[in-house]
Amino acid sequence: MPLVAGVDSSTQSCKVLVRDAETGAPVRAGHAEHPAGTQVDPRHWWTAFRTAVDRAGGLDDVAAVSVAGQQHGLVCLDEDGEVVRPASLWNDLAPASAAEELVTELGPQQWAEAVGSVPRASFTVAKLRWLAESEPDSAARTAAVCLPHDYLTWRLAGSGDPARVTTDRGDASGTGYWSPRSSRYREDLVERAFGSVPLLPRVCGPAEPVATTAGGLVLGPGTGDNMGAALGLGIGPGDVAVSLGTSGTVFAVGQQPVADPTGDIAGFCDATDRFLPLVCTLNAARVLSSTAEMLGTDLDGLNRLAEQAEPGAGGLTLLPYLEGERTPNLPDAAGTITGLRITNMTQANLARAAVEGMLCGLADGLDRLREHGVTINRVLLTGGAARSSAVQHAAPALFDADVEVPVSDEYVAIGAARQAAWTLSGTQEPPPWEVDRTRLPAGDPATARPAREAYREARERMHSV
Repeated sequence: MPLVAGVDSSTQSCKVLVRDAETGAPVRAGHAEHPAGTQVDPRHWWTAFRTAVDRAGGLDDVAAVSVAGQQHGLVCLDEDGEVVRPASLWNDLAPASAAEELVTELGPQQWAEAVGSVPRASFTVAKLRWLAESEPDSAARTAAVCLPHDYLTWRLAGSGDPARVTTDRGDASGTGYWSPRSSRYREDLVERAFGSVPLLPRVCGPAEPVATTAGGLVLGPGTGDNMGAALGLGIGPGDVAVSLGTSGTVFAVGQQPVADPTGDIAGFCDATDRFLPLVCTLNAARVLSSTAEMLGTDLDGLNRLAEQAEPGAGGLTLLPYLEGERTPNLPDAAGTITGLRITNMTQANLARAAVEGMLCGLADGLDRLREHGVTINRVLLTGGAARSSAVQHAAPALFDADVEVPVSDEYVAIGAARQAAWTLSGTQEPPPWEVDRTRLPAGDPATARPAREAYREARERMHSV
């Protein structure tokens, strides 16, 4: 059977998975680190990709490849296809004031109706305004703009012509200037943000081949990381994925676009012909690792401590906005511990409060999706922190839903590989790859109510949101 490769080019690293195109069975894999930071030269991603490919045994026997990448990042190219400046990544909060300017100028309702989302610091459109205002010389040199996955796909294609950069509707829907409803760029919004309209990537269909490399590799259109994860997990209507990685994400597959004027829900598209309403928090797994470090233990030790405490952590509440926050929109916020009393100042309660604080922010995201008519029959809990026993014990009650944990795997890269197989096959639907899951014991929402209410009260008292 033919082999395909899926690439996950994330904030931290590049992963390359080689899989059987028909069954999705793993064949081999490679990995390489990315530089840390919120602004990174895209050429580092290309170097890491090549290293990861080498560590995966090369692609000589692979028929097709697709790239899934971190969303929103702004890559600027000059007229010769050279990188103008380091890419501003999704977690770069420098464009926060630019996002506020854009929302004030047009209004949140108008933004939601135009592009399905209200700009925040992470969105590419805010980064364009920030670049135009902060670095006019770099802006003047910028002939084309694209996203991280677009850049890697373009480098793989080998044309060198910035006019031949491509993207897909999933990643394009996270720019803040492409409309999921009309399936077209809103160049008026690009000009509003940037003062001009540079070359924008051609938006390809979900399984459209975008190029064939000199070595004969068929290139799929690629997509954003959340869209890749949805494809890798095989989620459908009634499923919601909650991913606990560097950031926390809550996303569902829908048949209709969502437009939320509060900006809490990003009205994205998925990697098929459907939609992917998504709520994102900046603080997820690192809340647990940072708390563990503060308590002088590791993640296993944090789990043991958290499981010694009762639900509600004795009245201790953590607002885990350790690096600012995206949802709610508090880019300058810091973390807060409330409810401290002599009777509850224990390591176990602090560990429990960290777990509950992280999950309460994501539970709020589930509630926002419910308010917009998204049916939630099942939550799929993924990401590094999903393996935490304390998280697994607390999540069903806090989420008020059935929760399943898919077997630990690289679902963004798997989704990219599945897209590559789909592109290769030319079929109407992607191949039906199986995903093993474990169902968690049901939780009693009543036991989670004190923690949810305390979290909500603390958030409103501290931040008025």
